[in-house]
Amino acid sequence: MGLGLLFALCAAVFMGTATVFQALGARRVTPGGAGAAVRATWQWPFIVGVALDTLGFGAELFSLRSVPLFLVEAAVAGALAVTALVSALVLRIRLRRVEWAAVGAVCGGLALMAIAAGRETGGDGDARMRAAVLVGAVGLALVSWALSLRLGPMRHRAAVLGALAGVSFGVVSVAARLLPGLSFPGLLVDPAVYAVIVSGITGYLVLIQALQCGSVTSATAAMVTGETVWPALFGVVWLGDTTRHGLAPLAVAGFAASIAGALTLARFGEAEEPTL
Repeated sequence: MGLGLLFALCAAVFMGTATVFQALGARRVTPGGAGAAVRATWQWPFIVGVALDTLGFGAELFSLRSVPLFLVEAAVAGALAVTALVSALVLRIRLRRVEWAAVGAVCGGLALMAIAAGRETGGDGDARMRAAVLVGAVGLALVSWALSLRLGPMRHRAAVLGALAGVSFGVVSVAARLLPGLSFPGLLVDPAVYAVIVSGITGYLVLIQALQCGSVTSATAAMVTGETVWPALFGVVWLGDTTRHGLAPLAVAGFAASIAGALTLARFGEAEEPTL
């Protein structure tokens, strides 16, 4: 489990740094529908962010093989603590006491969960569950596309799109956990692989629009909630993730502290574009 936790923390570092670059890339393009979202992906800061996110996802994938979903998802949410620190260093944003406290809450919460977490049971579902996740990924992509066109310039557009992006990234984590193995040619015919691809692309495109159209704080907070809470519950209820005997309250407290800290740090998802 120690190696899996290390991979989860590496994922947080990569993804937290990627957020700054992705926001910079998104802000280089004038908002305006799905076309603008695609154009943003060609901006060099966004490309750097995607590369870092890819490394982060690889680390997350390996961590999911030996660490419960609730711990991995909390670590990924803890990427916002990394984002805050990188923003402070690169963008010279001064952290206030409340932000330092939030960073401490994230780190402390992860430490509590690391102490309390049991080894994941290796539950990877069955063929029907993996097929259901693919169907859900495609359905979520269609819903996200439809809503992105119909929401218009509403007050909470960024939060709604951020939540959709978060749910999509949650599907990515669940589908990755459902993979029974990482060897070819089995991966080519596994529905969970295609669920990862569909939801990953959906999450990225919707997140770009969320970053462009309104408060990045709202978008990031909604994304964190969407990508952490339901996958953690899914792992416990459907995949048999457990804590050490008698330490479930400690794990719950750690999860709550980590997510609360991440939500406090959500404003650091917003990286104002400097002169580049």
